[in-house]
Amino acid sequence: MFARPVGRQPMRRAIRDLVLRLARENPRWGYPRIVGELKGLGVTVSASTVGAWLRAAGLGPAGKRGEMTWREFIQAHRQSLLAVDFFTVETIRLARLYVLFFIELESRRVHMVGCTPNPSAPWVVQQARQLSWTLPKRAAPIKFLIRDRDQKFTERFDEVFRSDGIEVVRTPFRAPQANGVAERFVRTVRSECFDRLLILNQQHLERILAVFVEHYNRHRPHRALCLAPPDPRRAAASASAHSRILRRDRLGGVIHEYALAA
Repeated sequence: MFARPVGRQPMRRAIRDLVLRLARENPRWGYPRIVGELKGLGVTVSASTVGAWLRAAGLGPAGKRGEMTWREFIQAHRQSLLAVDFFTVETIRLARLYVLFFIELESRRVHMVGCTPNPSAPWVVQQARQLSWTLPKRAAPIKFLIRDRDQKFTERFDEVFRSDGIEVVRTPFRAPQANGVAERFVRTVRSECFDRLLILNQQHLERILAVFVEHYNRHRPHRALCLAPPDPRRAAASASAHSRILRRDRLGGVIHEYALAA
């Protein structure tokens, strides 16, 4: 940013813009903290100048600036975010089953942990423990878990993740869109699967979920991933005019998968 020689006024504007950026991205930083960060970047500016620039931009001292918005939080921590949610499925006998799943925001990888007709607090906690056992195997650690304010998520549920150093972040009140990635998966699994199938019982639902999640993670293209799946089976191949394309039917033909013949 400051590598090329520039005039005095352009340089001053560039430094001011950097000060405003640091202040907005770090609302708890005071003037000396910003000055110190700039010093580490080879930029010298006084605390009084920092204060004047922030006041002129409508930004006060630390503690009086606006906190990071929800959207900014998601963008800043996407690589270390995990979300959790429930959705329900009714059987042909009108029994309601609750499905608990987790989804990684960066990769869109889904972890389907269980379904039950009675999502009691002990059951939910046990599913959380089973998932948490797999998290240390990740190359990039999960730092935050997003959940809504459903009473099925108790303090004991939160403690399972806090014990692994994961901070539990609750969505704002009356804001289902705040857990948008999880909500989008629910819409997808309904439109592409459960709107086209009749569910017999819990065991039937578990088998269908296993197939759909495997398809979702390893084959289905995602717009957020440049039309790649979260966990592809193999490297992308190149088709030619003479290539044979094979179709694999899943869930009785509800889902079609295509691949080049070996």
